[in-house]
Amino acid sequence: MLDSSFNAKLGDFGLARLVDHEKGSQTTFIAGTRGYIAPEYVTTGKAYKESDIYSFGVVLLEIASGRKPIDLSAKEGKVTVVEWAWELYELGEIVEVADPKLCGEFDEEEMERLVAIGLWCAHPNYRFRPSVMQVIQMLKFEAELPTLPKFLPLQNFYPSTVKAIFSSPSNSVFKEDFL
Repeated sequence: MLDSSFNAKLGDFGLARLVDHEKGSQTTFIAGTRGYIAPEYVTTGKAYKESDIYSFGVVLLEIASGRKPIDLSAKEGKVTVVEWAWELYELGEIVEVADPKLCGEFDEEEMERLVAIGLWCAHPNYRFRPSVMQVIQMLKFEAELPTLPKFLPLQNFYPSTVKAIFSSPSNSVFKEDFL
C-alpha cells in the first residue's frame, strides 16, 4: 500500500515471500513498517496470519483518525494510534477518534463501527483478533460489533504463565484483566 507520495506504508512483500502463514514463521530479524508491526512479531519474531489483521486494524484507525500510526511527540501511553484510540474507547469517547478535518460531518454509527473494528483487529493478543471474514461482515453491517475489553489488554506471549496464574485458586487476578 502506498501513501500519496508513493511511499510504502504497508506490505513487506520481501518478507511475505519468506512467510508461510499456514506453518507460522520464525525470522532472525524484524522487517516491517514501524507502527504497523504486530506486537507478537516484535516480541517473538514470529508472524501469524493474525499479524496481518493487526496491520489492517492500524490502517482502519489511521483512516478514522487522520493520525499517523506512531506519534513520537505524544505522551507516554499514547504514542501509537492504537494506544490513543483505545484510551478514548476506555473513556467512552470512541467517536472522538474521528479526524478533526471531518468537522463532525460523519455518521457516528459508521465511525464507531470503524474504530471498534480497528481496535479489535489491533488487539495486542493475536488469538483474539477477528478473521478477515468477520471484519468484512462487520464493515458491511452484517454482524454485530465485538465486545472489546474495557481497558487495553496486557501483552502476554507466554501462554504457560497465564495458564499458571488462572489455575491458582488463591489468586485474585481475573481473566478479564488479561483479555
